[in-house]
Parts: sequence; C-alpha cells; structure tokens
Amino acid sequence: MGAATPEHIIEVGFGFWASKTLLSAVELGVFSTLANAPADLPTLQRKLALHQRSARDFLDALVALKLLERENGIYSNTADTDVFLDRAKPSYIGGVLQMANARLYGFWGSLTEALRTGEVQNESKGGGENLFAALYADPDRLREFLSAMSGISAGAAQAIAARFPWKDYKTFMDLGSAQGMVPTTVVRAHPHLIGIGFDLPAVKPVFEEFVAHRGVRDRVRFHEGDFFEDPLPKVDVIVMGHILHDWNLAEKKALLGKAFDALPKGGAVIVYDAIIDDDRRKNAFGLMMSLNMLIETAGGFDYTGEDCQAWLREVGFSETRVEPLVGPDSMVIGLK
Repeated sequence: MGAATPEHIIEVGFGFWASKTLLSAVELGVFSTLANAPADLPTLQRKLALHQRSARDFLDALVALKLLERENGIYSNTADTDVFLDRAKPSYIGGVLQMANARLYGFWGSLTEALRTGEVQNESKGGGENLFAALYADPDRLREFLSAMSGISAGAAQAIAARFPWKDYKTFMDLGSAQGMVPTTVVRAHPHLIGIGFDLPAVKPVFEEFVAHRGVRDRVRFHEGDFFEDPLPKVDVIVMGHILHDWNLAEKKALLGKAFDALPKGGAVIVYDAIIDDDRRKNAFGLMMSLNMLIETAGGFDYTGEDCQAWLREVGFSETRVEPLVGPDSMVIGLK
C-alpha cells in the first residue's frame, strides 16, 4: 500500500468547480459557437460576452478539463464536445446539463438538509407544488425538462435498439416517453415495429414535433394518460426508462404489476435506470442519482439489478435478467 495522499479527497471535494465550469459553458453556448468555427480569445470574448478578466482563465480551464482544444491561440471543440454539445446537432445532449444548471445545481446545495430530514429540496420544498405538477404547468420549463430527458436517454436508447431481440416482437410502448427519444430510436433501427409514447397530455405537442422531425410519424403515435390512473394500451413490450426511480417501493411494484397485466403471454418489460451494482460499490453515478431522487421526490430511490429482478418476479414475471447499456445505465428485462 502506497503512502497516503489527499489528492483524491481534494479532487472530489472541489468537484463542483469543474461541474459549474462545464455547466456555465453550456449555458453560454461556448461549444455551439465553436462548432461554427474555431476562434481566438478576443473573438470568443466578444461572441460570448465575457468580461476580459474572466475570458482567458475560463477558456483555458475548459482546455485543462479536456472539453476544448487550443492550438496556436485558436480554440476549438474536442471530438466529444463537438458531437454532443453543439445545439445544432441532433446528437446534442446538453439539455440535461441545462436542467442541471438551472435546477439541480442549486438544489444540491441543500443535500445535508435532505440527508437529515428525508424531505425534498426542490420546487416542492415547504409544501410547494409537486415536481411534476410544477414542471408540466409551465410550457417553457416542460420543454426544457423533456429535452433533458432526451439527452440523458439518447445513449441508452441506441443500446436498447441494438441489444434487445426486437425481431421477436411487433409493438411496444415507452411509458413516460417525454419527447420520444426511445420510441423514435427503436423504430428507426427496426422498420417492422410500431411504437407508442405514453405520457401526460401536456407532452403531446412536444412529442409529435420531435417524432415528425425524426421522420417516423407513421410508426410512432402518442397516447395520453396518467400511468397510475389510466389503462395501458396492449402492446408486446413495455419500456420504462428513468421512470421507476421516481417512485416509492409500493408505487414501483404497482407500476410493474400494471405492466405485467397489460402484456400478453410472451411479452416483455424493459426497465432501465442508472442501475446500482448489486454490491453497491462501483456505480457512483447510480448511487448519487438515488441521492438526487431524495432531493427531487417524496419517496423515489434508485436500486440494484437484484432488487428490480425480485420485484419483477414478485408481480409475476417468469424470467428476468440484467444487461449493461451505456455508461451508468443498465436494463432489467422481465418476460411474461
């Protein structure tokens, strides 16, 4: 064992410095600006409306964080930031970072209070509106939230399209579909499939615009409803992505039971989240996502693959398995 060093402790303790530097860069449009053309310091200072005191250190910090490149005084995007943080590209995932900046960054300042009280620290704090009621009541905030859900689901959607045996099925539904990233990605990869996006009525115009833009309006339709209150359409496969972790244990089991009842014999459910590893040691993102649910919801929490498989078997699914997707996300599959 080597000599003790404080390096890792300091890196984690000041991790919010790097985080906020990136979030502010997304807010200011740094990566979209550089996607149009690389630029020198004076040009970027002018285009981004940066103060001369801040501009050089800010941009060079992004270079040191490996989010920008600089050659002979000219700044440009890295391969990753050019693909994923240029707002003009369909691969843009910055929506989730915009939400992290506008909402979560401030709320996480109250983590200690959440740890001591178990109470939400977002818009609902102190008896305010429920998170989803607050978001869905404001069209601009709803659109930002739905875009964020697309950003955080894009990689998982591609992996689900590639790794699940879709050839064995004809119809599917994405429960809590947001803009429709999952159903549009899956049907574009599998032309024989017909998909449904199920969400609250306020989502419909945003969903239909997204689906039309991705050119699959003939094979993906919107079904409005509340998945706790309303009957679910009959399909071969039900997908729940970044949905189950929003709810307490009784609500989780109720949703899984409802999915089981709606599926035919031979049907399947796909549950994906930042599934925590069974030993609860490795998926730090999944564990911190569970802390985020503490801040954001009254009873939500993230869970292990073993947990989810047990719930699936409890409500009636006969076969279950866990498969990794991308990054911290995995899917748990249940067969009826």
